[in-house]
Amino acid sequence: MSWSALVVGVGYLGRRFLEQDNDALGLTRGDHDLDKDGPLPVSLPETYTVLYTVPPSHESQSDVRLQRLLAVLDPAPSRFVYISTTGVYGDHGGAAVNEETPTRPGSDHSARRVAAEDALNSWAVETDCAAVVLRVPGIYGPGRLGIERIRDGAPIIREVDAGPGNRIHVDDLANCCSAALADHVPAGVYNVGDGDHRTSNWFANEVARQCELPAPPTISMADARREFSPMRMSFLGESRRVDTQKMRDVLGVKLKYPNPEVGIAASL
Repeated sequence: MSWSALVVGVGYLGRRFLEQDNDALGLTRGDHDLDKDGPLPVSLPETYTVLYTVPPSHESQSDVRLQRLLAVLDPAPSRFVYISTTGVYGDHGGAAVNEETPTRPGSDHSARRVAAEDALNSWAVETDCAAVVLRVPGIYGPGRLGIERIRDGAPIIREVDAGPGNRIHVDDLANCCSAALADHVPAGVYNVGDGDHRTSNWFANEVARQCELPAPPTISMADARREFSPMRMSFLGESRRVDTQKMRDVLGVKLKYPNPEVGIAASL
């Protein structure tokens, strides 16, 4: 089988990307476990690209999974696209952030992403590889609308306490990945998102409306800190408005779902 792009991590995004790209080869954890040392199960062609969607391990402050992969990529790819998170910016009290904003992660998982970005960029310089980092907000799409939580009557943050929303439909994110893998696109960091900053409260209520379910009950941020998991609060407790102008102007992506109402409907 011939292929031009290696997709490492075939989860929600990886599967969606592979459905759109017939020239890509997916590498699952069953194929190659990045929590263990070992050679790749495939022979690398002379020219290829990599899309990396694997989250960092919680066992280390650095991304040892990424480091294990980079160590066995010989020859190095011409281009490496890394899926990071907009969480690397930390809390900005609802203010706008762009790619020039310094990173200041407020959680361990975001700090690991910063470490991974730094490690990739250093390796890319050494190997003459074009490194592209996509900083991704919340991903929604089929099966990722939180419908079960709404059906169960789980509470959400009340509107007055909810910060600006940042999200992207999985199909638009897959298109961003395709664009980032193209040779003509400049290497570097790109924020991605639909540019619609309505709150998580609005989003949950819109899903409920389209599913003809009762609106979720709401709680204050103070009550959420007592009831929600630390992981969930790490997202809800930070507020920023992610600027995605570079995604449109330089990455050249025209979103299919810039309007979340349409994206939700398509996902249902």
